[in-house]
Amino acid sequence: MSPVEGCPTVFQAICSLSPGMHQYKFFVDGEWRHDERQPTISGEYGIVNTVYLTREINSVLSPSTPGTRMDVDNENFQRTVTLSDGNIQDGGPRVSEAAIQISRCRVSEYLSLHTGYDLLPDSGKVIALDINLPVKQSFHILHEQGIPVAPLWDSFRGQFVGLLSPLDFILILKELETHGSNLTEEQLETHTISAWKEAKRQTYGRHDGQWRPHQPLVHATPYESLRDIALKILQNGISTVPVIYSSSSDGSFPQLLHLASLSGILKCICRYFKNSTGNFPILNQPVCTIPLGSWVPKIGDPNSRPLAMLRPHASLSSALNMLVQAGVSSIPIVDENDSLLDTYSRSDITALAKDKVYTHVRLEEMTIHQALQLGQDANTRFGFFNGQRCQMCLRSDPLLKVMERLSNPGVRRVFIVEAGSKRVEGIISLSDIFKFLLSL
Repeated sequence: MSPVEGCPTVFQAICSLSPGMHQYKFFVDGEWRHDERQPTISGEYGIVNTVYLTREINSVLSPSTPGTRMDVDNENFQRTVTLSDGNIQDGGPRVSEAAIQISRCRVSEYLSLHTGYDLLPDSGKVIALDINLPVKQSFHILHEQGIPVAPLWDSFRGQFVGLLSPLDFILILKELETHGSNLTEEQLETHTISAWKEAKRQTYGRHDGQWRPHQPLVHATPYESLRDIALKILQNGISTVPVIYSSSSDGSFPQLLHLASLSGILKCICRYFKNSTGNFPILNQPVCTIPLGSWVPKIGDPNSRPLAMLRPHASLSSALNMLVQAGVSSIPIVDENDSLLDTYSRSDITALAKDKVYTHVRLEEMTIHQALQLGQDANTRFGFFNGQRCQMCLRSDPLLKVMERLSNPGVRRVFIVEAGSKRVEGIISLSDIFKFLLSL
């Protein structure tokens, strides 16, 4: 290494490197060292720094502002890496396939070695509902407790038999409105959860003309790996898996320990890899360089589908139809310029329980704006992060930032917006992240 002219405490080395992965260490004061702030990996020579190149570049090391320490500072050591492997959204370079595969391998290894016990909080509560509770009372409980989903307990069978979710409430409201001009409190009062689940199976349970048998509750044990739990959530198209423990071989006397979600698993991933990004080389890459999420289609692209978006004055009925038919959990609400104003999620439907609004509302006449106003004074413990409903990032933000946003309880998608205008450019959901990392 040679000193930089005019900067006696800064040194540089010019290297000619071929494309691929390179490892390096620093020999300082007679000792081999690595920079903990740069990507690292454990190998034959201990912990070493890494750099990934997919095409030749002019230099790897470039000096900057003089430093006052012998340790390598981020300002004094810049990793100049240009990646090219296809096109990204704005036509720039895309992250290398090698970096993607290494990241996937490391994440899969981590998830396979850790179990459901890693998801259990030090303290907390889990709410379950008896299947003989009236539907009306059940959704009041969900609203008041600020939770979107609750496991269902069958006291006769001594088992957990299902989940009650906002989708159930959406289908109930649509079903009742279809068969009557107004929703009455009595209609919900006379339906127990058990009766509704059976009616739901009768209405939506046909497949190829045959009745589908009762499906057992999808659940996990605390001994299952985080990878298996994530796969259960993704493969069954659900948001939550109850973690249940039983000391009996027949599963009797089950104990509900936790409700596992992708956000909880993602929090474990972020916590583990945040300070060892060398094992997760794409973590600091801009999200626009990674084949991830759904993006606004380019002009003239015949193979792309437009993002589902609605205006604030669209009817609540149209929003519910879109949530059910498109199979999505949230819809961005935008103005005439497609700038993000808010989001309407399945869990927002429980706000209709406030002041028994569901007893007199007509879904076709209520606007999304009016429906969202119902929840402004509600218990917002679930679904809000730093007081914001809409989690936004820029296309230039690193993957780590998006993942950390998604790892917060209640956040299931991040909207990628244009700086300044907040025009929606894309959406990255929890399931997008895990399908990408697990190669699904």
